[in-house]
Amino acid sequence: MGSDAPDGMRGTVVALFTSEEQDSVELVRGVGIPGATSTGNDRRQVSLVALEAIEAYGLAPAPRSLGEHLRTRGIDLAALVEGRRLRLGSTAVVQLTERSQMAGIAPCVIARVLRSGVVARGDSIATDAALDRPRFAVVTVSDRGAAGSRPDESGPIAASILRDALGAEPLAIDVLPDDAGLLERRLIALADDEICDLIVTTGGTGLAPRDVTPEATLAVIDREVPGIAEAIRAAGLAKTPFAMLSRAVCGQRGATLIVNLSGSPKAVREQLAVLLPVLPHVLLIASGVPQSCAGPATHAPR
Repeated sequence: MGSDAPDGMRGTVVALFTSEEQDSVELVRGVGIPGATSTGNDRRQVSLVALEAIEAYGLAPAPRSLGEHLRTRGIDLAALVEGRRLRLGSTAVVQLTERSQMAGIAPCVIARVLRSGVVARGDSIATDAALDRPRFAVVTVSDRGAAGSRPDESGPIAASILRDALGAEPLAIDVLPDDAGLLERRLIALADDEICDLIVTTGGTGLAPRDVTPEATLAVIDREVPGIAEAIRAAGLAKTPFAMLSRAVCGQRGATLIVNLSGSPKAVREQLAVLLPVLPHVLLIASGVPQSCAGPATHAPR
């Protein structure tokens, strides 16, 4: 998505509101601000308005809210396009999803919460180029790979292909044993804490007793995206009947897309070739930024 404002923009949170002004608020991933309006809405969770915008419209910065959740000073919110991400305080991260107006007068931006955290009056609000680049990770699931008895080839291949396609470095290339609990915890950490846009797993999708990658994925996603897994299997069936044995799934955890791939290097190359043509559009749609499904994405990935 575009980046039409300079990196390193920084300001301060000067006021916070729910039904009334607060000293601090908690931002919760997938929820917004508990107890505030728009809580739980996928795209309209938090509204931000610049104090400078209020003053520019001749409005007094009254102690009561115009309807916004956060009021800022020193950061040009109007210069940020939908899709930009902002750090709030020491932990929270939000992503801008649309522009609006407070009370039909002062311009504001609407955001969704990508990483939870408490934000207090006086905390910083800032852009960060590292958050606006595509963020992805690769997790190979293999007992022998985790034990070091077999080198992981599939993970580095997947990472290399995605690095070239997305123009970004992977946040992690992990190798885990076939342990559902370990994989679940790692997927949650990558999605919720590292704010990955995409997590690709390799291995553990077959019929062997310890193949548990689909089960672990289903345990952590909010909803499936079955068409991707179906398209990958259909493409595989054109090459080998064994493709029908894959139990791989694909789904979303919040704004994170999780895709299961098979374990062989050849399969990873072939399956990613199915995904790559739609990946930029998929990541934009998953982020909550409005896009048309009638054609290709109108912006490059972050």
